[in-house]
Amino acid sequence: MNEHPIVILTALDLEYQAVRKYLAGLRAHHHRAGTLFEVGHLPDGECPVVLGLAGKGNHPAAVLAERAIAEFDPRALLFVGVAGALWPQVGLGDVVVATHVYAYHGGTSENDGFKARPRVWEISHEAAQVAHHLDRSGTWIRRLPNGADIPKVRFGPIAAGEVVQDSAISTHAQWVRQTYNDALAIEMEAAGVAQAAHFNRSLPMVVVRGVSDRADGTKVTTDGASWQPRAVANAAAFATALAAELAQTAHPKWRTASAGRTEGEPVTENVRNIARGHARVGVQAGAIYGNVSVGQSSEPAADATALLAELRKELAQARTAGTVDEDTFAAAEEELGVVTESLSTDTEQGKNRAMIALKRLRGLLMDVAELASKVTSVITAIRGVS
Repeated sequence: MNEHPIVILTALDLEYQAVRKYLAGLRAHHHRAGTLFEVGHLPDGECPVVLGLAGKGNHPAAVLAERAIAEFDPRALLFVGVAGALWPQVGLGDVVVATHVYAYHGGTSENDGFKARPRVWEISHEAAQVAHHLDRSGTWIRRLPNGADIPKVRFGPIAAGEVVQDSAISTHAQWVRQTYNDALAIEMEAAGVAQAAHFNRSLPMVVVRGVSDRADGTKVTTDGASWQPRAVANAAAFATALAAELAQTAHPKWRTASAGRTEGEPVTENVRNIARGHARVGVQAGAIYGNVSVGQSSEPAADATALLAELRKELAQARTAGTVDEDTFAAAEEELGVVTESLSTDTEQGKNRAMIALKRLRGLLMDVAELASKVTSVITAIRGVS
């Protein structure tokens, strides 16, 4: 995969289905350890997305998050689902975006009682800024189902433990509310996901939860009133809008394609001239990053028409080999038709239409690295046309 997607994980199939409704061009990606991810993109084609089902609990969430990070090298990781509100002011259906994640079960048991020793992770600054801007702009509301009430978006800590909390009076419930009295909601996966992101050079990670119950003993009642699907629909709407916004930001500095080197980091490798005899050293460098040209290229600029022809040929070969399935092939051919027709107009508007279709095409083919790379070459060639 030559692009850095947004990975979205959920714990429940209900949550998975809510996010899946916002994705297009989905195809299965089988991890060698057995995990089945789905790879697709948001409908505008601008944001490649990987969707995975982690299951309940912080431990499986951590394992699946780590697996997805290693497999897809994402630019950001989102965990989307439902949660229980800890305080009356947090309404059913509200969307909670975690500013902090408390792993609240850490502690020490002593003669005079249990002393909390939580782990805490904060949302990255850039992701937090984007999430707040999205809330202020209100543009994400357009993703809500028709006729749905507009929920309030709340930013604050989320407590992640290992038990389903459904009581207001139990010792455990009182301890959580007293010890973590700024937490807005409680759930069971965010700590595992946050830990995995932290271990991967602080990968931007956001937890988005829809409030489906009050964690106070009334869960059966709220579930019976269908608050779970309503709450997760709100969370999925905000999260997919956030994914689109994050995809528009500059590629994060925490990782580049250059063997883990951070952008802007000075190159300090020692360089040794190993030319001998009559050999000459034309250009010598320890490492070259980014778009670097040395001397003059003997190759002319790539022609978009020729690249499109090569892409069609390679797409047909991939179909024959079974690398691309029939549905993906048909959708890709449709986008290629749009590109060809748009470029034939030889106008700026036609060029723009072609670029949009190519980005959708790249999203369709992002799981086949060679084809996705070829689409990128076509995009580059069209951008280079004056």
